[in-house]
Amino acid sequence: MAAIKKQDSGGKSTDELSIGPAVSHGALLTICCFFSYWIITHVLAAAKVASRDDEFLGGMWAVVATVFVFRSRYEESAGALLTRLSATLFSFALCFFYLLIFPFRPLGMAVLLGIGSVVLSLIGRSEDIITAGITTTVVMVVAGMSPEHAWKEPILRLIDTVVGIVVGMAGAWISVELTTRGESKGTNKLASPSE
Repeated sequence: MAAIKKQDSGGKSTDELSIGPAVSHGALLTICCFFSYWIITHVLAAAKVASRDDEFLGGMWAVVATVFVFRSRYEESAGALLTRLSATLFSFALCFFYLLIFPFRPLGMAVLLGIGSVVLSLIGRSEDIITAGITTTVVMVVAGMSPEHAWKEPILRLIDTVVGIVVGMAGAWISVELTTRGESKGTNKLASPSE
């Protein structure tokens, strides 16, 4: 496979990027993002549970989840899955209970962000604060845009996230399998017939 050469500080040439794996990873990410978007926008349209704007938002949110978990190593994807899912579930609970009782208010959103930060820090999940904060912000702002059914927003965004995670993890698994098979074929070609 072709590689871009770079000189390190000692003047030695090193491989910075292997083009073949980068292109195949990018192509597979493209396919996964398309499927995430397509699945959510068609499922929401068929279920008739959301407005057309919510369908687009759902597609976007599914793609975000796919990108978040689609990594070049499966272990990294699994770690990203845990972070994304736990932060989303936590945010879902905060927003859902808030929106059952109160309408969207900027101050309410800010309070939820603060509560989330404190609780996640106290339970030892401070690495989830950013993801939970982003999710809470999106859910709350969208709830403010659709106040008549604001309590549905956390549920819809949870569904979007789960679909995006499943597609992203499937893509990551496929990517790892293809890379592993490609490496083993390359190793077999390099081995001498006597081995």
